[in-house]
Amino acid sequence: MSECQNIKPILTITGSDSTGGAGIQADIRTIAGLGAEAMSVVTSITLQNSLGIQEFYDIPAPVIERQIDAVVDDAHPMVVKIGMVRDVDSLHAIVHALKRHRPQWVLFSPVVSSVREERLMDDEMVALVQRQLIPLCSLLVVRKRDAHHFSAPRMIQAADNHGRCNELCSAIAVYLNQDVSLDDAIRKANLLLPQHEMDHDEVPPRIANIYRDFLEMQERLCSHCHDVNFYATQLGVSPRYLSQVTRRMADQTPKAIIESTLLSRIKGLLESQGSISFGEIAGRLGFSSSSHLSTLFKRLTGVTPTEYRHHLLFQNRK
Repeated sequence: MSECQNIKPILTITGSDSTGGAGIQADIRTIAGLGAEAMSVVTSITLQNSLGIQEFYDIPAPVIERQIDAVVDDAHPMVVKIGMVRDVDSLHAIVHALKRHRPQWVLFSPVVSSVREERLMDDEMVALVQRQLIPLCSLLVVRKRDAHHFSAPRMIQAADNHGRCNELCSAIAVYLNQDVSLDDAIRKANLLLPQHEMDHDEVPPRIANIYRDFLEMQERLCSHCHDVNFYATQLGVSPRYLSQVTRRMADQTPKAIIESTLLSRIKGLLESQGSISFGEIAGRLGFSSSSHLSTLFKRLTGVTPTEYRHHLLFQNRK
C-alpha cells in the first residue's frame, strides 16, 4: 500500500453501474482498495440491478470532455483507464481529450455486451473503437467472449464474469501508477487476482424466493385472479420487478406464466369426462365470459375450445 502514496491519482472513464459490480463504482473500489486514489469521468448512467440493465442515459459528449479536462488539468493523471463507451460522439470526445493530454498509460476494457447478453456496443461502434481509440491504448483487457472483436499489440483476456475486466484492468492501472513496467503490472495484477471463474451469475436468494412464491401463489389463485399487479402486490414488489424476476428465472413474463397455468386448467376441464359447458369452465377459472376464455385459448393454441374438444373426441374414437 505504501508504494501508492504521494503519487498521481488514476483517472477512470466509464459508465455508472448502480449494482456496484462494475463501472465507476467497482473501479473506485478496486483502486482505493489497493491504496491509490481514483478520479472519475462518467460516460453513461445505467438503470440496472441483479436482473440486468433496463435503461441507459448516455452523458452528452461535451460534458464528458469537460469532465476529462477538469480532472486532467488539475491532477495530471499518469494512468487513464477507459471502460464503457457507447456512442460515437462520446468516443470522439475521449479520443480528442487523450490526444491533447497524452497520459503515459491508457488502459481500455471495452464493454461489447453485458453478462446477460445485452448488446452495449454495435458493430459500427466496435469498428470505430478499433480504428480511433485502440491505437492510443497501451493495453486492452477484454472478456474472453469479446476478444474476437478487437486486435491490439497488447491484449489480455479476462474471465467473462460481471466486473472481472474492470477489476483486473483497475489493478493493472494501480501497479502502472507505481512506475513499474507494463509486464510487471500485469504479473502483479494476475497474482493479486487469479483468473478463477467467480460465480457472479448465481441467482440471488431473494430472486429465487420471489419466483418460487409467485409460482406457488398463481397456481393456487389463478382460478380467481389473472392480474399480474395483484401478485406483485401480494409479493411486496412492483410489477416491473416481478417481470424481471420471471424473465431471469424462466425467460417468461408473469402474464405468460399465469396464462400457461390457465391453459393447462382449461385443457384439463375440456378433457375431463362429461360435457362441461364453456360457460361453466369460464366461471370456474375466473373469466368474465366464455368468449373471453375462447379468445385466450385460441391465441395460445391456434384453435378454439370447440375445435380442441372435437379433436379430442375424434382421437378417442380411433
